[in-house]
Amino acid sequence: MREFIYDSWNSVMNMDRNPLRHIPDTNTRHMVLQVLAWMWCIVFSLYFGSMWVFGLTAIAHVILLAAIVITVATFETAKHKPMFFTNFPTSTPSRARSVYIDGKRYDDPYGGEHE
Repeated sequence: MREFIYDSWNSVMNMDRNPLRHIPDTNTRHMVLQVLAWMWCIVFSLYFGSMWVFGLTAIAHVILLAAIVITVATFETAKHKPMFFTNFPTSTPSRARSVYIDGKRYDDPYGGEHE
C-alpha cells in the first residue's frame, strides 16, 4: 500500500515521471506544473468553499512560493558567488560605529546601526 501511494504521488507530481517528462525544457515543464497546481487550487476552493477561501489560499500560496524562491536564490548565490555575502564596503560587519579586527580599529563612515 505504501509503495502504491508513493508511485501514485510520483505519477502526478514528479515532472520527471509524469507525461510532462516529454517536454524537453525543464523550465517549461515546471511552469506547466505550476499552472496546473494553481488550477487545482482554484477548483477546490470554488468546490469546497467560496471566493474568500480562494483569495486566502492564493495569498498563502504566493507567500509560500516567494519564500521558496528567495531561499533557492540565496542558496544558488552562495554556491556560485560566495563573495557576495562578504563584500559589503559601506558598513562595518557588526553595524557598530567602529569594529576591531586583529587589533586594528575600523570606523564606519556611515555611523552605527541607529545613526
